Amino acid sequence: MRLTAFTDISLRIVMRLAVAEADELLTTRVVADALAVPYTHAAKAVARLSELGLVEARRGRGGGMQLAARGRAATVGSIVRALEGGDDVVGCEDAVPCPLRAACRLRGALRQAQEAFYAALDDVTVASLVEAPTGPVLLSLTPPGERTAPLAK
Repeated sequence: MRLTAFTDISLRIVMRLAVAEADELLTTRVVADALAVPYTHAAKAVARLSELGLVEARRGRGGGMQLAARGRAATVGSIVRALEGGDDVVGCEDAVPCPLRAACRLRGALRQAQEAFYAALDDVTVASLVEAPTGPVLLSLTPPGERTAPLAK
């Protein structure tokens, strides 16, 4: 099973916000640049994370975003479920439905495997994701244009 790019970006944003200072507001542009993701994708992810109550975002001058208390305590399983939705792993009911769907046992087995995948992620919180060594790495990320060359000796 592979997560969508949207879920991947959303999880990275949540992780970056989890290591920010308590009163620090980060802009979507800063986070997108640091995580090397397109701004438009990051903006859509932030909007969805805000709808889910995981991120608090303020627009305008002095605005920015930060992880909500609910976001810090959230499990990765709950976030992935919310972002990925409840769709089947395979497209049994796609535009051209599978001719085996009436008597197929694969769909049930895949649904069970999908739930086991989510259940394994239910034991992982956002806070635990950013413990060392990940947290310091997230804080060290800088946008490509802002990286400085080492000083010459």
